Amino acid sequence: MNAPETLRKDSLFLAETHEVINVGRELVDYNLYTQDAALQEAVRRESAAWADAQLSAFGAKIGTAEYLDLGVVANRVPPELDTHDRFGNRVDLVRFHPAYHALMQSAIGHGLHSSPWTEPRPGAHVARAAGVYLHSQVEAGHQCPVTMTFAAVPTLRTTPQLAALWEPRITARVYDPRNVPDSQKAGITIGMAMTEKQGGSDVRANTTRAFPVGAAQGPGEAYELVGHKYFVSAPMCDAFLVLAQAPGGLTCFLMPRWRPDGSKNPMQVLRLKRKMGNVSNASSETELRGALAWMVGEEGRGVRTIIEMVAMTRFDCMVGSSSGQRAAVAQALHHCSIRSAFGKVLNRQPLMQNVLADLVVENEGSVALTMRIARALDLRADDEHEDLLVRLVTAIGKYWICKRTPQLTYESMECIGGSGVMEDGPFPRLFRESPVNAIWEGSGNVQCLDVLRAMQKTPETVEAFFAEVAKAKGANETLDRYVGALRREFADRADLEYRARDVVDRMALAIQAALLVQHAPPMIADAFCASRLGASGHHNYGALPRGVDCAAIIERATPRA
Repeated sequence: MNAPETLRKDSLFLAETHEVINVGRELVDYNLYTQDAALQEAVRRESAAWADAQLSAFGAKIGTAEYLDLGVVANRVPPELDTHDRFGNRVDLVRFHPAYHALMQSAIGHGLHSSPWTEPRPGAHVARAAGVYLHSQVEAGHQCPVTMTFAAVPTLRTTPQLAALWEPRITARVYDPRNVPDSQKAGITIGMAMTEKQGGSDVRANTTRAFPVGAAQGPGEAYELVGHKYFVSAPMCDAFLVLAQAPGGLTCFLMPRWRPDGSKNPMQVLRLKRKMGNVSNASSETELRGALAWMVGEEGRGVRTIIEMVAMTRFDCMVGSSSGQRAAVAQALHHCSIRSAFGKVLNRQPLMQNVLADLVVENEGSVALTMRIARALDLRADDEHEDLLVRLVTAIGKYWICKRTPQLTYESMECIGGSGVMEDGPFPRLFRESPVNAIWEGSGNVQCLDVLRAMQKTPETVEAFFAEVAKAKGANETLDRYVGALRREFADRADLEYRARDVVDRMALAIQAALLVQHAPPMIADAFCASRLGASGHHNYGALPRGVDCAAIIERATPRA
């Protein structure tokens, strides 16, 4: 049968069945910094305006389609463990996709692991936090070893002889992933080995033992560690801060992967953990079979020694969750600026506007609190008020922001509709990542108990908190009433542990509201106070009260690719 010489456009034989219209497009090729008004304002307000140009350049670099794809690929191909080489030698080698190494190289090359230590100046922690916030939107998993390397410095400084040996290589902007002795590297990374099966967050239940190698004992001296660590974060790192039981009690140690003579230290990786999120990063279970390590800090004061590292890693959890919020909200805003339904673009429909604006308000509160604590980190050495804020509000922020992120991520995903749950889009990865920071570095209950402990041990922290909140007094009646009620709550000390979550919730909302009232546009601050502090309280996203300028809030936060 001969084919017809011509076919009508409506022929049944045409291969094309329809024109593709009214669909989204990838959010790529945009500047993550210059299109984030809340972040820009916070950086400038918190004394890091000098970093504007470098953050703008960084935001442009990491917003390209090619760079954003590194995060996708790094999670598509998870790390693999080789316990032995082909000749039977123990190697404990963790293999990563080149995309992961590219992200690590970029993070370390931009000083995200060290800049406040190597270039201390007003706003140094703020600028570094902003860089982490931007880079974590591309990919969150690689930030784990970056954070631990950063956080290890103040702990090592408790033992000057160790700091002098290790800190120059820890802070160097050199990424060297080779599985070779640290003595052969100009730059190294630090991991953490705290948790054991029987204790979890209760590290005082650790059973790993430390035995002196020679007659000399105490800070800076050599020990051998024997035991099991159920969670070792980033086992490919060059050295680890470890908690173990010395003769004088729980103590901190620095344990390298290799001994000074070039032989492999017997820290044996049993398996890599299979995690629902944080897939690009390796977490492991290990046996310590006489692993050589050096005591950090005083014997029996392991928790006290490690506390500064924990403060820094918890702060980075705040940064990471705030970043995850922005990544999710940006995707929802972008999609809803393109997609139409029922004859109208989604972001012009009242109910969707309520949802989108509410998500933006949540993220702005997170950014404001995170960057305020970054400034407190910059100032704490010379300002008692700032030091007290770090001690109390870091735990509050870590608890609240990290807990809010999974629900915000889900709600952002719902804005996309059915396509949002498809694995070829960004939301499954964002959603699986969203609970991680709430659990790591101490779960919600641990943070609340730490808040109570700080208030009881150092009552001045409470007054510092209320002094900080009082900076907004008189600017918003709803906030003033809320703070008054919160003060009265502190007068009742009965069942305080039982009520801890409620108290910390309210403290988090009060300080976020105070910061927004002082610094954010009124449309943001008023919406936050009315929805979170008002009589009806805040429930699901999309319950903003009447009178909120949702369209303006959405316009402020929507990225333009």
